Parts: sequence; structure tokens; C-alpha cells
Amino acid sequence: MNKVKYLLSYRYAEMIHDLTMDFAKQYVDYKSRTRDQMEQAARSGKQNIIEGVGQSQTSEKGLIKLLGVAKASFEELLADYEDILRQQRLEIYPRSSPKITKFRQFAFELSNLSNLSDLGNLIKRPKLSGKLQTDANFLLTMCHQVTYLLDRQIKAEIEKFTKNGGFSENLFLKRREYLAKKQKDY
Repeated sequence: MNKVKYLLSYRYAEMIHDLTMDFAKQYVDYKSRTRDQMEQAARSGKQNIIEGVGQSQTSEKGLIKLLGVAKASFEELLADYEDILRQQRLEIYPRSSPKITKFRQFAFELSNLSNLSDLGNLIKRPKLSGKLQTDANFLLTMCHQVTYLLDRQIKAEIEKFTKNGGFSENLFLKRREYLAKKQKDY
């Protein structure tokens, strides 16, 4: 199974991407620039996690940068959901709302590793409720969660890089060790 699917941030990103595509089809005019922007931000967030993890063996800097791009894409999407709710004069549920707690619990259940098939695909997937206010708040909550997860992931990768160095630095050290050993053998 692809290791990216083991990342909690990726599983959230995949759910947000899929739900955003459904949300845009259901609630946002197909001619709207906002629709295109939302779809692209959701896709970009997910794809940058994939690309960053793909680069991680050879570029810790690339991983950190792409996780940052993913986080920025989800922050942009988060603002779109807030804008939709505000412009429709619908409530943005406060963080302390029991509805938000239920959204978080539901997303956590869906993102659990036990919800992955042998191929790493989500078995049970979230669906929209058909109510604009509920759906936008659910996606807003998930965007808050994924940006939090990405922030933690970025900080962990920076700490790892600080302690262990990067790919190029470690290659240079191995090359230097090899040359020192080779010179010693002569």
C-alpha cells in the first residue's frame, strides 16, 4: 500500500477533496470562478501531500515546502466555505458547538486506519447531508482539522531535518567517510 495513505493528513485531504467536488456540484454555479477555485484548492491540497511524500526520500526541504503549499490550499478553501456561509447569511458554527464536536468525531472515525481497505482506500466515505449550512460547516471543520494536522506535520519534519540533516548533507557525509576510508586503506 502506498505510504501516503497511512498519513492522517492525507486521509482528511482525500475526504475534503471528494466532498468539495460534490459540494461544488450541488451548491455552486458551474460557471462561477469560486467553484473552480474551490475544486482546485481541494485538489492542490491533496496532490501536494502526495508529491511531498514522494520527494521525502531525496528532499526533506521539498517535503516541507509541499506540505506548506498543501496547508495554504486548505486555508484558501477554508476561507471559501466561510465566505459562502457569510454571504448566504448562514451560521458559522462556533468551535464550542456540539455540532462541531460531532463533525470532528465523525471525521475521526472515517479517517481511522481501520476504515482502510487492503489497497489503502477508504471503505466508508462521508456524504453531504443536502443542507447547505450543515455541509459547509462540516467541510469547514474538516479544513480546520487538516490545516492543524499539516501544521503539526510540518513542525515535526522541520525538527527531524534539524536533528538528522537533509539528503544532500547526508550523501556528502557518506562520500567523505568513503574517501577517508579509501585513503586510509592506501
